[in-house]
Amino acid sequence: MLELKVNDHTCLRQLQPEHAPLVFRQINTSRKNLRRFLPWVDYNTNEEHSLRFIQLMQRKADDQEAIAFGIWHNEELCGVIDLHNWDHTLQTAEIGYWIGEAWQGRGLVSSSCRALITFAFKELRLNKIEIRFVLQNERSAYIPIKLGFAREGILRHSAKVHGQYMDTVVMGMLKADWKG
Repeated sequence: MLELKVNDHTCLRQLQPEHAPLVFRQINTSRKNLRRFLPWVDYNTNEEHSLRFIQLMQRKADDQEAIAFGIWHNEELCGVIDLHNWDHTLQTAEIGYWIGEAWQGRGLVSSSCRALITFAFKELRLNKIEIRFVLQNERSAYIPIKLGFAREGILRHSAKVHGQYMDTVVMGMLKADWKG
């Protein structure tokens, strides 16, 4: 199991099957808040769904296509961050993240992104990282801005959340520009 230190109180641990109940509990506790911009929340209705996600991400990690980590703060799981759409030819990947409502506003996602980006550039030798979010998700938008990502564009009607088309913002960071 891969583990990345974020700071003295926070680390990223690669998700394992035994984490499924904790992941589901955090989703369920924050369901109303998370579902505003994350349509998959409606399909994660029990621990088995969280387990299937973890197993899928383990297979993708084995194939070097993606990797998912739990965000652990003071030994408590508070969210998930992942690297996905890993393109070995272009040496690019995207970061996705969510955090439980009780943990929001503490800088945990920003610091977790910083650790994952540094790992991706140094250890995985990626050249570019993207973060994408729906235009209306202002809290999620703050993170790549805070980390110095460049706004690369808007993909119109590229997401569908609860039956409504939404625009997606693409933010990017090149390895050469990373100061993490």
